[in-house]
Amino acid sequence: MDNQGKIDLINEFAIFDHLNENEKVQLAEMMEEYRLSRYSAIYQPGDVSDTIYLLSKGTIKISTHNDEGKEVIKRLIHPEAIFGERSLVGEACRSESAQALKGEVVFYAVKVAAFQKIMIGNPALSQEVLRLFGSRLIAAEDRLENLIFKDARGRIIEFLHEVVSLRGQRVGFETLLKHSLTHQDIANITCTSRQTVTLVLNELRKDNLIYFNRGRILVRDMQQLRAIA
Repeated sequence: MDNQGKIDLINEFAIFDHLNENEKVQLAEMMEEYRLSRYSAIYQPGDVSDTIYLLSKGTIKISTHNDEGKEVIKRLIHPEAIFGERSLVGEACRSESAQALKGEVVFYAVKVAAFQKIMIGNPALSQEVLRLFGSRLIAAEDRLENLIFKDARGRIIEFLHEVVSLRGQRVGFETLLKHSLTHQDIANITCTSRQTVTLVLNELRKDNLIYFNRGRILVRDMQQLRAIA
């Protein structure tokens, strides 16, 4: 992609709304494009943390593993979002994994040292980065509350409502989500088991609250789904 194409992409990122044209050109010149196939690793724990990434296409999962090797998916990254941002606050080595989900992903790497030069000259950008950290901290705290106060069924339904609200498309009175998550992925996000996810989804389908097949979830009534979470 040429620089103008990169600038057009930069304009799609809300975090860069306060960049002037010269700063957008500078950022575009820093961006190195990568295309990876599904399930490819972008970084793993122990890798040097000196780069941030701008996602253009596909979905990335940010995860970690416990001592027994069980994966916990901490968050999903969708297009027009940044990931690897811990490198901006002094992380020397990665403590998380970033991996492509089903389908090709396209992203752009930017070295932290170069990006920080733009931040120094643009306080509004620094505020947007701070807001990014704040929103992800709030999301982590909300997830912790769900782990404490909700049972497995409630966490799964809460996740469905959240992801469909954010990424779904209205189809009449219903909401359709096209996704690349397996039942195991949902289990790893909600700290449950694949069997429990399958059981809850089947119960919701039996109650005519949702319909699902491979790669699609259709929620019949978002308010009703939220009410039982």
